[in-house]
Amino acid sequence: MFKKDKQQPLPIQSTFKLPSSIPNFPPGDGFATGTIDLGGLQVCQISSFNKIWAALEGGPNNLGTTFYEPSSIPDGFVMLGCYSQSNNRPLYGWILAGKNGANQSSLAMPTDYSLIWSSESYKLKQDGGNGYIWLPTPPEGYKAVGYVVTNSPEKPSVQKVRCVRSDFTDAVEVDSWIWGLDKKINTNNFNLYDSRPKDRGVNALGVSTGSFIVQNGGGNADVSLVYCLRNTKNNLLAMPNLSQIEALIQAYSPRVYFHPNENYLPSSVTWFFQNGALLYEKGKESEPSVVQPDGSNLPQGGSNDDSYWLDLPIDKSAKERVKKGDLEHAGAYFHVKPMFGATFTDISLWVFYPFNGPARVKVEIINASLGKIGEHVGDWEHLTLRVSNYNGELKSVYFSEHSGGQLINSSEIEFENGNKPVAYASLHGHAFYAKPGLILQGSGGIGIRNDTTKGKAVMDTGVRATVVAAEYLGAGVVAEPPWLNYSRKWGPKISYDINKEIRKVRRVLPRVLRGPFDKFVKGLPHEILGEEGPAGPQMKNNWSGDEKY
Repeated sequence: MFKKDKQQPLPIQSTFKLPSSIPNFPPGDGFATGTIDLGGLQVCQISSFNKIWAALEGGPNNLGTTFYEPSSIPDGFVMLGCYSQSNNRPLYGWILAGKNGANQSSLAMPTDYSLIWSSESYKLKQDGGNGYIWLPTPPEGYKAVGYVVTNSPEKPSVQKVRCVRSDFTDAVEVDSWIWGLDKKINTNNFNLYDSRPKDRGVNALGVSTGSFIVQNGGGNADVSLVYCLRNTKNNLLAMPNLSQIEALIQAYSPRVYFHPNENYLPSSVTWFFQNGALLYEKGKESEPSVVQPDGSNLPQGGSNDDSYWLDLPIDKSAKERVKKGDLEHAGAYFHVKPMFGATFTDISLWVFYPFNGPARVKVEIINASLGKIGEHVGDWEHLTLRVSNYNGELKSVYFSEHSGGQLINSSEIEFENGNKPVAYASLHGHAFYAKPGLILQGSGGIGIRNDTTKGKAVMDTGVRATVVAAEYLGAGVVAEPPWLNYSRKWGPKISYDINKEIRKVRRVLPRVLRGPFDKFVKGLPHEILGEEGPAGPQMKNNWSGDEKY
């Protein structure tokens, strides 16, 4: 007889921890102290859980989801809701617990519960009996900020959870999909999503609770049933000071690997200026100015109105040399900002490339260069570290990818040298990815190639790190370099015969592939079809907004 293979354990049955301990931070006010005061409501972040119930199918990779309630809640704090996570990755989540602060009426017990969903009517692989999701009924003037999950049909005790006074709450919206079932058995369109504040950015006051949102019986999630929290005083007491920022950078600064065939590497901005970069003014194109090493003669402020632009040196040999960059002396530029009502810190690190190389296309089994398409002078790329202000732990990393990007949980990225995330820069295009390999920007086997692998060239962004902006610290604490406030393009807009470049590729394709290729070209993003340098970091939407929209 053959022994029956044991079922492979689900990823969530293991708990993720950062490779190294969270560092001991220099002294400060409220950063990494464990609790944050939202102006009369104290909150703490709980990452230890008791399992309640699990579905073993549905959701990402059809692996199901598991529901938890917080355990080891500090004295005086109470549960605000339960946590749910897809089973396709190790457990690495958190949920907020609350405590009345100076305002003793910020929390109140619910008066009752409504049963939102149960697994009783589903033929579902599950663990722990049936599962039940309950919505707390808040008393007048209060709102629910999370659901209660049980493995019993009996209503939970009203002492199980607390509702929050309305002025300490804010609107939420759906984020990533957590769980759902096949439509054949999920006729009422039940799904779970992570929640996030609807209004996000450096000045937004919404505070993530770590809870989930239920969609039940319609195409839209029931976001009006639960809320996130709100930092009512807009205080910044939990944000790191400058010494703590420097400690965070040294602990979590990513290592960036470049493709072995990469010809266009990063440089420092100063190196770019010192090696012949020129400033042009509209109407005076024949009289470009040499840029000062610190950019002090660049026009400040204004808008990206094409009145000025930067370009490479005129001398051909100097131009080709500058295009290749100077990795040996390159450094990353860090912007530090509050997120989620100053309960998280976003540390965006910007990498500058003097030149972005030509794009490459894959048409089924054929690969070809797109000639000049994709080339431009001055390329800014970034990664963002999202750090919890409750304990200073790195929770996720945003990888910018051309005009978009991905916010990836720390449990799903690669680390080296302790807690330093690994990023892979794509060949010529410099988009950042969390894993090596080929990412095809297209569909049907046709698209722009984004090739990444671990070459010998690597950049530790913590070496020669420069903090260029942390506005919340106040004026003068961080010296902003003049080039940061240059709002125009870092490269010229050059028109060329796009059709000519396309025809070069089309000629090498078999006739059967030319039609699909023509259709793909029509859908190319506007920024690819032309040589136009980008604006600097301060002009990007994410400078004052959230990375993930």
